[in-house]
Amino acid sequence: MSFPPYPKYKDSGVEWLGQVPEHWDLKRLKFISRVPIQNGIGAASDTDNPEFPRYIRITDIKSSRELHTDTFRSLPIELALTAGFSVGDILFACVGATFGKSYLHCVEVGPVCYAGYLARFSPNTTIDPRFISYWSESRHYWAQLNANVIQSTVQNFSASKYRELGLPIPAYIEQTAIAEFLDRETAKIDGLVSEQQRLIELLKEKRQAVISHAVTKGLNLNAPLKPSGIEWLGDVPAHWAVVALKHLVSTPIIDGPHESPANCDEGIPFVSAESVSKGFVDFEKIWGYISPDDHALYSKRFLPKRGDILMVKLGATTGVSAIVETDRAFNIWVPLAAIRLKPEIEPRFILHVLRSDNLLRAYENSWTYGTQQTLGLKTISNLRIPLPPEAERREIAKYIDSIVPAFELLTAEALRAIDLLQERRTALISAAVTGQIDVRQVA
Repeated sequence: MSFPPYPKYKDSGVEWLGQVPEHWDLKRLKFISRVPIQNGIGAASDTDNPEFPRYIRITDIKSSRELHTDTFRSLPIELALTAGFSVGDILFACVGATFGKSYLHCVEVGPVCYAGYLARFSPNTTIDPRFISYWSESRHYWAQLNANVIQSTVQNFSASKYRELGLPIPAYIEQTAIAEFLDRETAKIDGLVSEQQRLIELLKEKRQAVISHAVTKGLNLNAPLKPSGIEWLGDVPAHWAVVALKHLVSTPIIDGPHESPANCDEGIPFVSAESVSKGFVDFEKIWGYISPDDHALYSKRFLPKRGDILMVKLGATTGVSAIVETDRAFNIWVPLAAIRLKPEIEPRFILHVLRSDNLLRAYENSWTYGTQQTLGLKTISNLRIPLPPEAERREIAKYIDSIVPAFELLTAEALRAIDLLQERRTALISAAVTGQIDVRQVA
């Protein structure tokens, strides 16, 4: 659907904005705020007392109009009163990787206050807060932020910088018409995005179900079964064995060095948990590079080679596994466990077993917790693995490898659809809030 332009335009005098409708004004954010734009309370909180006002931090913001429901924190009322805000106010993030993200407080939920890394904008009576909320999602808003952000150890966009942001403003009734149009159109787009996200989840579930069934029940649907003796594994084909992983390896399962090497500008790639977090060794996400001398030293402990399986043993992605599919020289750090199988054990079969829902449940039952979830090397070594005869292992691995690409292709197509929808959403918002399209008469 295409939308008409306005009848007449004028030069805004602003390079990043270009022309705007002739009857629109250009104003700075500080001149349409009923109170000064300022930061909130510079205090931490570990209190979740529901009797106290909710304390909104950057991490609490889920979307432009929604807060997370599982991150509730509160502050005593006498402290909260120093940085209260109300329905219609907008909070802007000032620091960190999510600087610039915004939250419009739409629903009355009782007393609330906000943190020091957020800046509050309270629109005056000439402004529909929804119009400003949509403007804060536009390309033109982000162009100003990116041109003026302070880059140091963390990105910083202060309350004083927010005050100076410029934007085109139509009359209140026109702001409302634009906001209502965007409410309708973005809801449609968001619904389509949700459908694609659900499709991705269904594909993931189906993929996991196919893998898990193949590596625990085999490809012969009529094969007689026997109890495995392991609750999370259930029945397995009667002719299969169930063995500890340590009996399938050619060398003991080991992790990377328990020290932090010097990070070099170039040298040998040093791989950590992030590098395998997506299920393959991603050399674009390495920890860094180590010197040839450090590589030689660490290689005495372990030197990865093609066919090895790397498993994340600590952190948020604990249990994720990847197979080495390169002859490129690299080394691994302590968050990774290295599994080198005997020559007769098909590594891709074991990889699929380690990725099955059954093994994921085993990991969760075996996690220990310190500062983060952890799988110990002994725990990994003692994992019980369903083991069919060699020919069947190869057949199962070949079958899974033949069907997984179809799931990956469909998932990639869904992700591309989401990207296109989100680009469409941003383009539509940007065009509407800068007057590049006239939506006043759109039903």
